[in-house]
Amino acid sequence: MKVIILCGGKGTRLREETEVKPKPMVEIGGRPVIWHIMNIYAAAGYTDFVLPLGYKGEKIKEYFYNYKIQNCDFTVDLGSGAVTTHTDCACTNWKITLVDTGQETLKGARIKKVAKYIDTDRFMVTYGDGLADVDLAALVDFHKKSGATGTFTGVRMPSRFGAVTTDEVGRILSWKEKPVLNEYINGGFFVFKREFLDSLTEDEDCDLETAPLERLADAGKLSMYRHEGFWQCMDTLRDWQSLNAMWQKGQRPWVKG
Repeated sequence: MKVIILCGGKGTRLREETEVKPKPMVEIGGRPVIWHIMNIYAAAGYTDFVLPLGYKGEKIKEYFYNYKIQNCDFTVDLGSGAVTTHTDCACTNWKITLVDTGQETLKGARIKKVAKYIDTDRFMVTYGDGLADVDLAALVDFHKKSGATGTFTGVRMPSRFGAVTTDEVGRILSWKEKPVLNEYINGGFFVFKREFLDSLTEDEDCDLETAPLERLADAGKLSMYRHEGFWQCMDTLRDWQSLNAMWQKGQRPWVKG
């Protein structure tokens, strides 16, 4: 299956970094977060990627176009222009299709605009800012057995605040620092049957999570794969700092192998 990674958003809540680069190019441990996401999929055998681009998409194009030059030793023959690389480059088995899908386009329309590059009965979709140790083989197996048109990965969201319960007179009964909430939220890492593309349009205001997924849920054709392991989005400066701190400490649960 091909993997669509949504790369077009402006990342306004991470403006400290996204003023000069798109959010998927913000680095964790010296590598863009999109590289980490692709590595998660590649470890499970999925190496054919489609990237719908928007805000500062040229930065993503430049990175992958020049990937070998940026990551390998090489020699340039200035006379002929020939470039010879001397070291093995990681990830050279990846195939990446980069597609301009507009500056203001919402996620559903971005997926629709790259539909011509999806030539399999099923395809995968994820956001360009979420890391997890999700078992992709188990996710795909669950999706197929469910019979659903679409499956998303549900994750438990840790609270950003402590939780306190008291009795009637204010005595503390329990104190939990940033507990994990009971409710599941959408963590991305979708699998869809190709027929889902018919639910989308190329209109800029076609979003993924509103009408298309709501209609799928109402029709009983949307399933949720429960992921109880690590998941973290890079939505804010605090998230970015937290993920980099984890990397520096060697705590990298999303890294496979």
